[in-house]
Amino acid sequence: MAACRGRWHGRRTGPVPDMAAFWRKYACIFVFLGGWELLSRTGALNQVFFPPFSTIVDTIWRMCLQGVMLTHVKVSLTRALTGFVIAAAVGVPLGLVLGFRHRGLQKTLDIPFEVLSQVNPFLLFHILILFLGIDEAPKITIVAWTCLWPILFSSMNGAASVNPILVKAGRAFGLKRLGLIRKVVLPASSALVFAGIRLSLGYSMFMLIAAEMMGASRGLGWLTLTSQETFQLNRMYASVVVIAFLGLILDGAVWLAGKRLLQLHREGYLNAAD
Repeated sequence: MAACRGRWHGRRTGPVPDMAAFWRKYACIFVFLGGWELLSRTGALNQVFFPPFSTIVDTIWRMCLQGVMLTHVKVSLTRALTGFVIAAAVGVPLGLVLGFRHRGLQKTLDIPFEVLSQVNPFLLFHILILFLGIDEAPKITIVAWTCLWPILFSSMNGAASVNPILVKAGRAFGLKRLGLIRKVVLPASSALVFAGIRLSLGYSMFMLIAAEMMGASRGLGWLTLTSQETFQLNRMYASVVVIAFLGLILDGAVWLAGKRLLQLHREGYLNAAD
């Protein structure tokens, strides 16, 4: 009987706990959107300035059918992901090398890196326009610059915190510098590396939207600004909602990728131990 009671009290398996966790995590969002819809429909909120959420969803759908929204989404995603990939391609290897092989140089560069990371990206954007023009280069550069620092710092910290026993074991198996970084340091520091990558990906969308508002003729940031200036509030809210959902989708994709890679690393260690 005790076993039966344990089975029915707090030990359920299957979709019920998952659905409960889902509702606990996202209930506030559904309450907010439902309240927005209700208050706007009942007139508690002025529909001119706060259209119902269902109207905004309908606007998004119509803009997608017209190809307008998809065009701006494609432009913004291309810019954001290009800058993000450049930052990751530079920040991860540089951070791993500095944190693992050149700690003296890392300490020397700590203060310059801290100063550069605090440079206001909006001021930097205007300087970049002077040298690179107003096309794609300054927007991609500002995204890459903003994304670089979280990736670089997390990669350096991850490499510096690798267990020395793992490094000695790798050397005992005959691994050289690059082999150690690729097969020991990177897997061991992957949790911190992906934390920086996930943080910088959020920065990429944030900075890109701001850059598109300051100097662009396409993109979600430009669409938001021009819709606000022309008092097309349905389109403005539609672009804001799309930006928010894109951020959630990108963050979720990076989280799933990092979780999967960490799982593969753990399985590799267990197989190696066996």
